Amino acid sequence: MINIFVGNLDTTCTETQLRDLFAAYGGVQTVNIVMNRDTAEPRGFAFVEMTQAADAEAAVAALNGTELQGRTIRVNEARPKLAANSNQDTGGRDHRRHKI
Repeated sequence: MINIFVGNLDTTCTETQLRDLFAAYGGVQTVNIVMNRDTAEPRGFAFVEMTQAADAEAAVAALNGTELQGRTIRVNEARPKLAANSNQDTGGRDHRRHKI
């Protein structure tokens, strides 16, 4: 499966709309609209998993820069999530602690 990032979405965009948009290019496994954990409102981006790499590449090439609900969407292959490095100061809550 290929994971695709879809950015600059309107907050009213639904999973069904995204599934229909990407299904024109091949099989869609999952659609996940990312929500704000505090307000439970959409954050304006989503991830779409497609079953075939060739279909995903065609969808990225065709849909990147197109308009959806009056907004120009950004579509590209999702980058893997970076693992947190415990030796690096991230500026988080423990910024006062000394790292040895």
